[in-house]
Amino acid sequence: MSVSIQSYQQKFVDALGADLVLLGEEVERYCRDWHGDLTTGAIAVLRPRTTDDVSKAVRVCAELGVAIVPQGGNTGLVLGATPDAPESQVVLSLERMNAIRRIDADDFSAVVEAGAILSEFKDKVEEAGMFFPLALGAQGSCRIGGNVSTNAGGINVLRYGMTRELVLGLEVVLPDGSIFDGLSTLRKDNRGIDLKQLFIGAEGTLGIITAVAVKLMPMPDQVATALLGLNALDDVIALYRRARRDCCDLLSAFEFMPPLAFTLAREAMPDLAMPMSGDYPAYALLEISGSGLVDVSDLMERFLEGVMGDGLVVDGVVATSKAQSRNLWLFREGMNEGQAKRGPHLRTDVSVPLSRLADFVRDAQKAVYDALPECVCVSYGHVGDGNVHLNVLPPGDLPRSEIDARIYKAKKVINEVLDGYHGSISAEHGIGRLKKSDFDTRLSEVRRKLLTATKTAIDPDLRMNPGCQLSFARD
Repeated sequence: MSVSIQSYQQKFVDALGADLVLLGEEVERYCRDWHGDLTTGAIAVLRPRTTDDVSKAVRVCAELGVAIVPQGGNTGLVLGATPDAPESQVVLSLERMNAIRRIDADDFSAVVEAGAILSEFKDKVEEAGMFFPLALGAQGSCRIGGNVSTNAGGINVLRYGMTRELVLGLEVVLPDGSIFDGLSTLRKDNRGIDLKQLFIGAEGTLGIITAVAVKLMPMPDQVATALLGLNALDDVIALYRRARRDCCDLLSAFEFMPPLAFTLAREAMPDLAMPMSGDYPAYALLEISGSGLVDVSDLMERFLEGVMGDGLVVDGVVATSKAQSRNLWLFREGMNEGQAKRGPHLRTDVSVPLSRLADFVRDAQKAVYDALPECVCVSYGHVGDGNVHLNVLPPGDLPRSEIDARIYKAKKVINEVLDGYHGSISAEHGIGRLKKSDFDTRLSEVRRKLLTATKTAIDPDLRMNPGCQLSFARD
């Protein structure tokens, strides 16, 4: 370790106190990505307890000329919270700032600190008789600030929108240490540019989100979940159109999965009980929910009676309890763990126009198999959002260098097909460091100019999460 890093570390301890600064071996777990594919390093990990602590830490970093990588639960998939310059960066973890400042059932709102774990916040909201609809596979460890900073998606986007649409206000520490207090819970506030939107999805490149005001919803006390077998992905798209029309805004989730999903899920969770006896070319997992006077079970029954009578759906199972519903969703969640068990692989997060989703999956998978016939494609995702996770699994017995080469080639092939569909390389995971070069090559000059102007105006010293999203440079 160089003397300069030791000097930095001592200055952080002197300025902030030993309680707020982690050094040595404890730093490593904050410098490893969620999948464990990459481990880097940092000068130190700063762990503030209050917004004032964050402000002070940012000012100290400015005085020392040290860059900051903000971090929530570190569950991101694009290396957005993983430092990439160990000798010049610190990780600033929000994990200690986890208080729920208030839940207001009459206002249908809550104010929560950035370090609160999503599932724990949702539980507290439920105890108050309300519902916060953001739902992710990582909700037991991801944190609210990271959800906002990455504009997280999840399974309920179809009905409730991305995280951006659930945010009413923000508290943010800016790169100079000043605090932007925008924690309003007003639904309508048309006083010029909506500044909070600058920080949602910015992945910590413009400031550090320390607290969030969010919308709450009535608790959906009626939920109906169904897993359906169909003859083709085109039929899944037709089924979605029918469900959107017949179930209207009560349709809260609509996922598509291939037959391989069940194999992968059971590789990760051998005790999972198969919900259907048949093997079908495509599957849809859908959920409708409501509260009050709506009869959700009757709606599901009448909907399925119609689509099965018309031959659109071949087979299906409807959950009759919360446990059965949870079992159906475990197949959707478990397939991710099953893919991880097969080793390093390409994880994509793309979106295309809804009407072209089936065509894109066909074209992209064909292109991958033509280029890499020994690989396995796994396509699944959120039909109602046009969001496809087209993942590619190379043979697990290859040397790591050959696996990486196939992952790189598969990504290039998929992105070339995606460009022809005018799609997005990131539907919900963000850009981070992993997708930075792909993002950069697809930027128009006008968009690049606007992004650069925003970044340099708010963070002129380019210290907030450098290396994430874009490599900004001043004229």
